[in-house]
Parts: sequence; structure tokens; C-alpha cells
Amino acid sequence: MSILIGYVPTPEGEAALEAGLKEARLRDTNVVILNSPRKGAPVDAALIPEEQVTELIRRARALGVDAVVRQPGHDNDLTEEFIDLAEEVDASLIVIGLRKRSQVGKFILGSHAQRILLQVDRPVLAVKASDEFSSR
Repeated sequence: MSILIGYVPTPEGEAALEAGLKEARLRDTNVVILNSPRKGAPVDAALIPEEQVTELIRRARALGVDAVVRQPGHDNDLTEEFIDLAEEVDASLIVIGLRKRSQVGKFILGSHAQRILLQVDRPVLAVKASDEFSSR
């Protein structure tokens, strides 16, 4: 079993990574870090470069946690990517970061976090960015 962490280079992604690594250390399990471009875009600010992938793995190892980073290009939606990968790696927990959005923003754009919370068949830990991460 693994812990699946949704990561993008944002304060919310950092909060998810930190919480997921702590959970993995407590549970003595490995992590799979999902970093995926939006709708399969070949260039996306959310898709981290190879040196940042290496840094995420180094950060996990510093805590005694084995980690792999997956960067699939998804053609469908991100929620389906989480569902499929959670099943593939037999995730015991999914960790995602939440960002504050207005009601209108949620209505117009939808919410991947909300869909993940409602549609996955495993526990989800949803975390908010702390002031420490928000000020970076």
C-alpha cells in the first residue's frame, strides 16, 4: 500500500506534500506523488521539471520515506487520474491540498478537490496551506 499525494508547485501542493510525507513516515509506507499537467498540456506551470522531481524524492528520503513521482499526461480529467492511480498503486490514503475559492468560482469551474473527495473509494486527507507556505 502507498500514500498518493497530489502535488503542484503551490502553497497548497506543498501542504499536501508535507502532510503526506508525515503520514507515510507514521504508517511506515511509501508515497506516490502525482504531478500532472492540466488536460494533457505539453507545457504547464503545474508540471515540475526533472530537478524538482529529484528534490521531492530527496525530501522524502530525508524523512525515511521512499517516493516516486508520476507525471502522467491525462486526456480526461484530473479526478479520473487520481481514481485510476489510487487503484493502480493500492493507495491507503490520498492527500490533496485545498485552496480557497468563491462559490461562483466553484460553480463555474467546478472543483477537482470536491470531486476527488466525493468520488474516490478510499480515505482522503484534504489540507490547507499554512501561512508559512502562503508567504513563499
